[in-house]
Amino acid sequence: MNWMEIAVTVSSAGEEAVTDIFYRLGCQGVCVESPELVKEYIESGTWDCHIFGEIEPKGQCIVKGYFPEDDDLESKVLALREELFILKQLFPDWVIESAKAMVKEEDWAHEWKKYFKPMRIGKNFVVKPSWEEFVPQQGQVVIEIDPGMAFGTGTHATTSLCLQAIEEHVKPDQLVFDIGTGSGILAIAAAKLGAKVQAGDIDKLAVKIARENVMLNGLEDRVEVRAGNLGEVFTGRADVVVANIIAEVIIELLPQLPSLMKPEGIFLACGLIAERVKEVTGKMEEQGLEVVGSMEEAGWVLLKARFR
Repeated sequence: MNWMEIAVTVSSAGEEAVTDIFYRLGCQGVCVESPELVKEYIESGTWDCHIFGEIEPKGQCIVKGYFPEDDDLESKVLALREELFILKQLFPDWVIESAKAMVKEEDWAHEWKKYFKPMRIGKNFVVKPSWEEFVPQQGQVVIEIDPGMAFGTGTHATTSLCLQAIEEHVKPDQLVFDIGTGSGILAIAAAKLGAKVQAGDIDKLAVKIARENVMLNGLEDRVEVRAGNLGEVFTGRADVVVANIIAEVIIELLPQLPSLMKPEGIFLACGLIAERVKEVTGKMEEQGLEVVGSMEEAGWVLLKARFR
């Protein structure tokens, strides 16, 4: 299958807004090229080794979204143009430029390899791309990932937040549900901590990639990945439910949570931009949930919720 790559150059302040537009339009994957972020990772030691020379931040980043070449492609491109036009009106000081090109699936997957290096997340997790060499230190939990066309490498703030929350809340022998599993990175992380995991995604390609990553980590006996809606994927009730998806889907999920999660369980909801947190928190309260904690990174928020 061919894919339409739309690259939007935007002022760094607009990265989250453009990324959110791509996801709201049903984009199958987003890649952010941010010199500022690369420089931050290098200087903080998040990347132990790298092949980049001197990084010069220019106050801009490139957000690339990928849409399948199907009957809906034209309408999505038009909708994206309208959304970017509105952003220009709201934020006239931002640089907003777009370009598009058709790419093959294997070429898209190769894009990740430019910036995806072994990186430490939380206390002990190390996310390692399958094509990179890495020698773990004592106590480090290595998650090997080849994301392909699926979301979830650890480089995005939402994935990083979820990994940190999983490290804090997942215990051995618990049952964990990973809703919208993408590359399978969160399911693999929970299984590495000793949990049994059911993971699901409505995207069949993501499910294929997640299964391959589960096998890459030798966790076929602990992680089951299925394609379909909630009722088709998950059985029983989990100790921990993780959903790294957008606000609208999280809100739609809330009424079904009692049938998915044990009364004493915890819900980890991520993929929320800061502006949507109040709305999602209100919807949680309506469904009998209490927010017991939150985490924020780069304008993205993870909420932790339990039944009252």
